[in-house]
Amino acid sequence: MITPHLAAAPKTSVCRLRAAELILAQLKREGVDTVFGIPGGAITPLYDALYHDRSIRAISTRHEAGAAFMALGYARLSGRVGVCCLTTGPGATNAVTAVAAAKIDSVPLLVLSAQVSTPAFGKGALQDSTYDRVDIVEIMRPITKMSTMLVNPLTLAATLRQCFRLAMSGRRGPVHINIPSDLMGQEVWEDLQWPHQYRPISRGFDREAVKAAALCLLEARRPAILAGHGVNLSNAQPELRELAELLGMPVATTPKGKGAFPETHPLALRVFGLASSPQSEDYLLKAGVDVLLVLGSGLHEISTQGWETGLQPSAALLQQDIDPGQIARNYPVQVALIGDAKTTLRELLFQLRRMIASGEFAKSAPASDFLAWKKSVEPYENAPATLSTDIPLKPQRVMREINAALPEDAAIFIDVGNHTLWALHYLEATGRNVFIHNWGEFAAMGYGIAGALGGKLASPQRPVIAIGGDGGFGMAGMEVSTAVTYGIAMVWIIFNDGRFNAVHHGQKLQYNGRTFGTEFKRLDLAKVAEGLGAVGRRVSRPGELGAALSEALAREAPTVLDVTIDPDEVPPIHSRVRALERFFAAQINPT
Repeated sequence: MITPHLAAAPKTSVCRLRAAELILAQLKREGVDTVFGIPGGAITPLYDALYHDRSIRAISTRHEAGAAFMALGYARLSGRVGVCCLTTGPGATNAVTAVAAAKIDSVPLLVLSAQVSTPAFGKGALQDSTYDRVDIVEIMRPITKMSTMLVNPLTLAATLRQCFRLAMSGRRGPVHINIPSDLMGQEVWEDLQWPHQYRPISRGFDREAVKAAALCLLEARRPAILAGHGVNLSNAQPELRELAELLGMPVATTPKGKGAFPETHPLALRVFGLASSPQSEDYLLKAGVDVLLVLGSGLHEISTQGWETGLQPSAALLQQDIDPGQIARNYPVQVALIGDAKTTLRELLFQLRRMIASGEFAKSAPASDFLAWKKSVEPYENAPATLSTDIPLKPQRVMREINAALPEDAAIFIDVGNHTLWALHYLEATGRNVFIHNWGEFAAMGYGIAGALGGKLASPQRPVIAIGGDGGFGMAGMEVSTAVTYGIAMVWIIFNDGRFNAVHHGQKLQYNGRTFGTEFKRLDLAKVAEGLGAVGRRVSRPGELGAALSEALAREAPTVLDVTIDPDEVPPIHSRVRALERFFAAQINPT
């Protein structure tokens, strides 16, 4: 086997490829087997290349936002770059929200947008999105790690390598290349390289910071861990569990970190932040934590209950992040651990074992008083509602039935809305299932509804379920047609309550029961699904959903489960409302 540093560089040959063909050739070297988009006039040269090269599957979606969301889902479950192909003008601007979501969520995305032909620049061509009209390169710049226009096809290979290097290194994220239509058809050098030749993987860490963190943890009397999104992105779940068990440290996760630690584990505190578990709230805010290790989280509003001051530990805050700019943004830290979560945890474990082996420090075990305390605190609010037989269905009961029917290795894409709160609070992370959602800093509706299709294409053997609301389904539900067109067998569970209900309840709690603009006529989403060619089923009674979900997963066809829920059941949103009240009070009465 040839080692990466000795691998022979690929030969550069005479002009054999057109630019569009070179793009596909480089995608294949990156392991990309699927791209998402909608054909349009300016991008037809790329689609013609896809026509002649069927080794890359082209998924034509119902909307460009859906294409970009699917590319996000594909990247999350495959670990590879997600690719979306957009025509010029509105084709590219339609995807802006999803690209911004990728930037916020640190997901690698390659956005290939077309441009009108170079001779037409500045002449008012149809869908011109150059400097003279809507400058798509500038629009994409603040929401990507790189946004550029190809001006010379001979630099295409180098530009692609730079894009992949940026997308997949450090804090990952989206990149954008805008390519004039006439340049896509020009011949270019066959300048292809393998990923290890142009984007080496960095596994750096700060050894002195690791030593300082290990000492703090071994000297702590009541330490705890708050695990964030970065743990999931770096696949550091095994190392997190190993650390928790080595030192007997309780573990809470941020909302986007859900799934990083099994919630069935004796040391689990479940979710902290938005839709917090009573266990995580009580322990992190009231139990006197002296050392808090934060992994892969910038400690933004949603993961801290609006920067709750009680989260600051009494002795030391240890914060790990791959991005130095995330460290100490919102809380002062005693030790900054800059680097990838998986590498940092491995080094921390090595250092801890070394210090324990010296005999100076004893190996910890789960404290009996912690386990006794945990039994005295409910893991979630209003547990009796999970057994309710009321009609319309209580959301808590719905979550109980989903928990019971979910395959252990399911990938659950959660859209933004009221159902997000119920899912974060009541669904159970087992250690093998995966939770993917965007309710962190950006909260883009439609993300889960469309993104799940990309996840299913990336991992076809895995059960993939999207949980959404009728509001988000109204924005992205036409992508069910995409699933039907390509035979993508997945399941949508849609909470049907005739409202933008997270906003509705937020308004109601903040404004003495007043709401405005949050309600609409309930839709028959089962019929909508049938009209799109999928299987649609209405679920309205206790006991129906679990069986319906099991049947849908066995059916292996696109299926929408339209679940009628009680719209007036208040979700676990109180910490968010308290945070908003603090913000408003600070604006009205600044100190």
